[in-house]
Amino acid sequence: MRILFIGDIVGTPGLQFVRRAVPLLRIREQLDFVVANAENASGGSGLYPNALRQLKTAGVDAITMGDHIYKKNDLTSALEGDEPIVKPANFPASAPGKNHLIVTSRAGEKLAVVSLLGRTFMRPVDCPYEAADRILKHLPSDVRCILVDIHAEATADKYLMVHHLKGRVSAVLGTHTHVPTADEQVFPEGTAFICDVGMSGPYDSILGRRVDRVLATAITFVPMPFDVASGDVRLGGAIVDVDGSTGKATLIRRISVNEGELAGWEAENRAAT
Repeated sequence: MRILFIGDIVGTPGLQFVRRAVPLLRIREQLDFVVANAENASGGSGLYPNALRQLKTAGVDAITMGDHIYKKNDLTSALEGDEPIVKPANFPASAPGKNHLIVTSRAGEKLAVVSLLGRTFMRPVDCPYEAADRILKHLPSDVRCILVDIHAEATADKYLMVHHLKGRVSAVLGTHTHVPTADEQVFPEGTAFICDVGMSGPYDSILGRRVDRVLATAITFVPMPFDVASGDVRLGGAIVDVDGSTGKATLIRRISVNEGELAGWEAENRAAT
């Protein structure tokens, strides 16, 4: 089983790039599942239902969120309905949304998707370790492949989570900082890990926002709108191979796709058809 996990999609540039890239990546990488963190996909903060639909149409099977999950009120009905999107499982039970999701591939394979929010330098939330344990305890026995998005600021939060879950889940993959890390590994217990898979959006930016706006505010202390940038758009993520019979990861590979690479794939696709 091969899973692509896409890091924080930022704004319209990131959304449009992911829409173009996912159909081609599904073929080129022979992907069984595509999971994406989309908490910044609409205007750089939150997710509109229309953007959710666009991601589904492009071939994204499941969507995780993070601390910006409720920035767009229009999303509440989707969170509470049958859409393939989860809230951080350590949010209060009364918060809108599902605390986990099980998706099925075209071949009938099942993947559980869980989102957790870190607690260091983040908003107050319930214990992520207890939330993870609670979900694992109640998952159906035939669901062996489990992906956890740990949306956290501190690297320690992410490493602590993988050590808590190693051998019990297929992958613990970090999001939130928008900066890809080079620590991808598969633990001996069969759990793939990376501190942060990176951002899917404009890299000529400050974490996806216009450099001039962020820099001016930092220098002058005068608040300015941090508009989404537009240059050097890339897709950041990780591909994880999992033994479907055991749920153990066998490989993790960082992936970064830039505009030149994507345009080349699109040209190849047009020539082939």
